Amino acid sequence: MQVSVESGEGLERRVKVELPSEQITSAVDQRLQQLARSAKLPGFRPGKVPMKLVRKRYGAQVLEEVFGEQVQSSFYEALTQESLRPAGQPEVEPEIDVEAGRFAYVATFEVMPEVELAALEGRALKRPVCELAETDLDALIERLRDQHKTWSPVERAAAQGDQLTISFAGTIDGEAFEGGSAADVELELGSGRMIPGFEDGLVGATAGETRTVEVTFPEEYQVEALAGKPASFEITVSQVAEPTLPEVDGEFVKRFGIEDGDVERFKNDVRENMARELKQRLEARTKEAVMDLLMEANPVEVPQALVRDEIASMQEEMRRSVGAQGEVQLPDALFEEPARRRVALGLIIGELVKQNELKADQDRVQAMLDEMAATYENPQAVIDYYKAERGRMAALEAAVLESQVVDLVLGQVSVEDEETSFEALTNPGAAG
Repeated sequence: MQVSVESGEGLERRVKVELPSEQITSAVDQRLQQLARSAKLPGFRPGKVPMKLVRKRYGAQVLEEVFGEQVQSSFYEALTQESLRPAGQPEVEPEIDVEAGRFAYVATFEVMPEVELAALEGRALKRPVCELAETDLDALIERLRDQHKTWSPVERAAAQGDQLTISFAGTIDGEAFEGGSAADVELELGSGRMIPGFEDGLVGATAGETRTVEVTFPEEYQVEALAGKPASFEITVSQVAEPTLPEVDGEFVKRFGIEDGDVERFKNDVRENMARELKQRLEARTKEAVMDLLMEANPVEVPQALVRDEIASMQEEMRRSVGAQGEVQLPDALFEEPARRRVALGLIIGELVKQNELKADQDRVQAMLDEMAATYENPQAVIDYYKAERGRMAALEAAVLESQVVDLVLGQVSVEDEETSFEALTNPGAAG
């Protein structure tokens, strides 16, 4: 077997393999002889068909089978011989000339890149830190009150924070447009549900009043035909209602599973949940900063085959998360960059784990499982569920191994703690 390797663009390799013709012809002859023992052709008894006719009838099919088997076995032998690590399945082009006795093929594929890790000493990283304050607890409880507010009709002009019941009809250049009209819609002023200017135009309106509000659709509006267009809405207000927030009392806390109405126990539960979320958010932000640093320090060329596989995996994840069926098509471009980042980080982390001989710390795996299970009503059932199947525990071990990589990097770089707030961590866009 003769093997030659050509480098294509980037990570592409073309491996040409010349197979020994004697090996192919011998295997074909042997298989045809076996076939002749039971071959049936009109005018001949089974097993009595002349070899010439057997070869004419079955020769091409048998050659195809033998050649395919030889390709499969020789390809991995060629990879070993040339020390190549394919990143995906090869595209195989046969090159067969039976008369000349030549049996060859060209396998085209991408190889795994060689990852050379850069030294991290001297690099700096900002790590978010935050202490949970009583004001954070108060703010969250206020949000919970706001989520359970009730509405009472009032006989006054509408103000920000009021809920209006409205009917409206929109036009562009005097023409109605699809989706521009609705009846008996409940709208909270200041919620930002409508396009800019719509809600502001209703401040001061009273029940029974009809107003015309002039607005312009944002340039990045999701409906392309409406983006950037000026529109006029005729809006009729049928009711103005003001909010009433519930008191934080026994009845209120029962809505959150505190059956005995103990307000202090409710606050303790909320505080514990906030502390758990704060820890997770801080760890996630720190991990993201570490991954950004690793990407910057270790530019790596990624095989497109792995990116395609990752895109398919992410598309399936999204379909499952939204309950969509498999036939729902999601554009590859939506996942291209995050998939490329995942693949690159996987290669970099894999090399870090290999070079530092890291293994998942089983104490940390158990601690992660215990912490996750504690959020459920029956923690032991969750623990048993994970331990019942190796694949579930493997997912936890992979997460712990990633956290160990984060710790490893933090120990090699200069870390600057950066104060932030619970609000900034849990509400994107909030001031830190």
